[in-house]
Amino acid sequence: MRVIFAGTPEFAAQALAAIIAAGHEVPLVLTQPDRPAGRGMALQPSPVKRLAQTHGIAVFQPQTLKDAEAQARVAEVGADVMVVAAYGLLLPQAVLDLPRYGCLNIHASLLPRWRGAAPIQRALLAGDAETGVCIMQMEAGLDTGPVLLREGFAIGVEDTAASLHDRLAALGARLIVDALARLPLPAVPQPEDGVTYAQKIGKAEARIDWTQSADVLDRHIRAFNPFPGAQAAFAGQTVKLWRAAAVRGAGEIGRILEVDRDKLVVACGSGALAIHELQKAGGKRLPVRDFVAGHPLKAGDRFDVDA
Repeated sequence: MRVIFAGTPEFAAQALAAIIAAGHEVPLVLTQPDRPAGRGMALQPSPVKRLAQTHGIAVFQPQTLKDAEAQARVAEVGADVMVVAAYGLLLPQAVLDLPRYGCLNIHASLLPRWRGAAPIQRALLAGDAETGVCIMQMEAGLDTGPVLLREGFAIGVEDTAASLHDRLAALGARLIVDALARLPLPAVPQPEDGVTYAQKIGKAEARIDWTQSADVLDRHIRAFNPFPGAQAAFAGQTVKLWRAAAVRGAGEIGRILEVDRDKLVVACGSGALAIHELQKAGGKRLPVRDFVAGHPLKAGDRFDVDA
């Protein structure tokens, strides 16, 4: 296959690597423009761009695909198919229609559940029992196209957004290579029932609400690991919570019930949360025993609770 690849983050880079390894010809890669990052805020290429350059593949970084010049750049490649994974730009119908087999999207959910930008985090927040990857024929609508391949797996009780990302990226890379080898594939329309939307994650959502149940807060912490990190406040200072588990316990909401070498137990709206790893602003992620050594917390102290 002659494949145009469009993607930006590490999730997409794994799929591109698999397509290259499978022997497909990739004459052009589309990715987001370089963004400032790091302390010096120097422009940084995306993971997909770095991989493409390693393999000597031409890289195109348009601000939009809606103008005729950008569309002509894509058209001149004469691709059999375009593969899209977490690209970050909308593809107008004129672009969707260019390749012989159209455009295939690697989507990290079991469609029609969690269409949209943040399916991994939303599945964790909602307490879904499973997730997976769909290879979808793209349409102009938001993740509305028919599905060519799908495969799911169970979400574990300790899975975080980071661990699910890695499993889903590996699965997506395998499925897209399978799809390319078998084109054309029958396309199964998505059912109308069960549609949900995974809105983009906002930093404000990371705030811990101690009035929620311990089970909900456990999922909350795992969903926001690694980004942006679940945030609580103690004596007006931000503290990020990275690893915790729901346990039995009761008390005034936000009150620390117990502190020992391995955990810090906090009363929630229902049950209690045993926190095992946390981080102060500007500090490192630390296990409880190390955190408490430098920031004394004791039973009876209370995390800040919004009125």
